[in-house]
Amino acid sequence: MEQISRALLVLLAAVLCVAVLVTPGAAHDQPKPPLTFPIDLEKCWSSLFNVNGCVLQLFESVFSGKFGNVGFACCKAFSTIDANCWPHMFPLNPFFPPLLKDNCAHIVPNLQKH
Repeated sequence: MEQISRALLVLLAAVLCVAVLVTPGAAHDQPKPPLTFPIDLEKCWSSLFNVNGCVLQLFESVFSGKFGNVGFACCKAFSTIDANCWPHMFPLNPFFPPLLKDNCAHIVPNLQKH
């Protein structure tokens, strides 16, 4: 069972990476945004990968829309992520980070404000 969970986690991480890297077809017609400092996605995800099962809990929540499986440790790790990371971590669902943050506020009191 652990191997299946690990394989699912790797597959979901790969899908997320592809989703982040895929550029919409009409993007070449749009003006380029001003240069900004690049977001270090590894740094953004690192606190979540350090909590056993957290990334899987988040992916399950993204795809189901239910937050009941996100635990205390995962919420605490999520609260440490800089808000600038969220659009890059969840590009296909920009509403997910604020929804998760609100849900986690009930689980972990006094979450960091970003």
